[in-house]
Amino acid sequence: MSSIDEQFIEFVVKSLVNKPDAVKVERRIDEKGVLLELTVDPEDLGRVIGKRGATAQSLRTLLRALGTKNDARYNLKIVDNGERPPRPSYDEDRPRQDRSETEEQPAKDREEETTDTSETEEQPQPVEEEKSDTYETSDRLSKTRQELEDLDDLDV
Repeated sequence: MSSIDEQFIEFVVKSLVNKPDAVKVERRIDEKGVLLELTVDPEDLGRVIGKRGATAQSLRTLLRALGTKNDARYNLKIVDNGERPPRPSYDEDRPRQDRSETEEQPAKDREEETTDTSETEEQPQPVEEEKSDTYETSDRLSKTRQELEDLDDLDV
């Protein structure tokens, strides 16, 4: 019969992973306290560890809380059996068509395309529009200030 700590970790981890049948928790007692060794399917290992180890740290925090209740010290070891599937490289993610077009096109042609787009000159913005915006803003400010002054003169 498994103890409450094993059942707890097993329940939480099985809720997280895609292959809950592969979750195994082994409990060992040593001089440092209770060691729980967690083994999951290699594809689920990243899910149990989480980004920057956040999920694993959360599991350890929950175990610490359980240890406080049971007057025990728990340690969680996530076993990496080294059978993870290889991660695809950037080139494997891109469609084959895109790679071949880029590789076949000489560097000189790519430079000419860049040069062609840079020949188009942008029309400078008229300065008068900026001034008119500034004048409108200052005109609105002066009107608002005048209204506030009129309100200050009222006897309430």
